[in-house]
Amino acid sequence: MTVFQALILGIIQGITELLPISSSAHLNVIPWIFKWTENASFMQEFSSSFDVALHFGTLIAIGLFFIKDWINLIKAGFKKVFKKEDSTDGRIFWYIVIATIPAGILALVLDKISDMLIGDNFKLEMGLIAIALIVMGIVLAIVDKKSENKYKYEDIDLKKSLLVSISQAIAAAFPGVSRSGITMTVARSLKIDRESAAKFSFLLSAPIVAAAVLVDITEFALTSIPFWIGVIASFIVGLLVIRFLMEYLKKGSFKIFAIYRIILGIIILGLIFIR
Repeated sequence: MTVFQALILGIIQGITELLPISSSAHLNVIPWIFKWTENASFMQEFSSSFDVALHFGTLIAIGLFFIKDWINLIKAGFKKVFKKEDSTDGRIFWYIVIATIPAGILALVLDKISDMLIGDNFKLEMGLIAIALIVMGIVLAIVDKKSENKYKYEDIDLKKSLLVSISQAIAAAFPGVSRSGITMTVARSLKIDRESAAKFSFLLSAPIVAAAVLVDITEFALTSIPFWIGVIASFIVGLLVIRFLMEYLKKGSFKIFAIYRIILGIIILGLIFIR
């Protein structure tokens, strides 16, 4: 893998992981479009561990952007247990902890099922990615338009946390669905306002992504320059994208992202037919 390829993939990860448009879809499709997948050397380095490494970059971005929130959540969480002090941060911290457990287990199960169904059938995988992009794009647009902005971040309860968190498992197993896309869609269906839906989605994603990083960390190519270029690029771009999205959602909707998903899905289907 060249430095240029790693840089492009890092930028793509930084943009697409944090917007509801699916990083897994883009990380599969872009190398295919530019025919990088025909290069044996690229495919050897472009493993699942490199994918997780790019997620590590955006994980750091989420951690840094929400650093004050994380500090408050952790402090309040422990105060709730040891000092019996009730607070919004304390409740949400434990909601995240509790909701992550079933989401993680379900993600592992669905991932195994996905591997069994898709296997090495690359054309099938591209087709499923295209369909997932289109279907989730339509669902996101409809749900976002019809849902009220009834609940804010501080109104999120355990039931809402579980429903939003468990939906991550579907995205983790099937590329094209999008972790942020499905969690924000479910949050909006529960009448959580857009900004709160995005913030809670990012906070919920951190534990599962961190677990994936810890599992694959021994396989990271720590002495590889392209590896670090990819991670740093995904971190810097991810940080900028989070800032953009949180500002944009104060007044904007998810419609533009839904339209993009549908267009990209149609393009992929067209490329499958042509090739």
